Amino acid sequence: MIRIFLTGYMGAGKTTLGKAFAREQGLSFIDLDWYIEGRYHKSIPQLFAERGEEGFRTLERNMLHEAGEFEDVVISTGGGTPCFFDNMDYMNSHGQTVFLDVCPDVLFRRLRVATQQRPILQGKSDGELRAFIDRALAERMPYYTQARYRMDGSRLENRSQIANSVRQLGEMLTM
Repeated sequence: MIRIFLTGYMGAGKTTLGKAFAREQGLSFIDLDWYIEGRYHKSIPQLFAERGEEGFRTLERNMLHEAGEFEDVVISTGGGTPCFFDNMDYMNSHGQTVFLDVCPDVLFRRLRVATQQRPILQGKSDGELRAFIDRALAERMPYYTQARYRMDGSRLENRSQIANSVRQLGEMLTM
């Protein structure tokens, strides 16, 4: 039975690496945000707006526990998932946890072009976006670093880099 949880900040490449790794290993892939949206037939921003952050985080925790019971799966968590409740303890006790560590410069470059798809980033100037990333990373790092493994997520820009990262992840987890 294989269960892998990928954690890290938004834009770290959790979904990119998770999908490619799952395909390579013949595992199922779940993006936790997509899983939640599919179950509730609403977008994450809609759920946040309706329930507030506390309500959303409770829902997210419940869906993490549900998906975390599946076998032979790679789960890409939301950027904030590890930072609430006992989520990191749960993931560490139910599977392999991997923190995709990406420096703020790379996250800024990736997220700068995705502000329209990510409501929390909309309307931010470059300076505000960079400050937002720096602040959030500092707050979340104590949670992210509880993962069993730490991997550089900055090299997921093209097929070759993704293939190399898939190989590196497999070696790291000794599949």
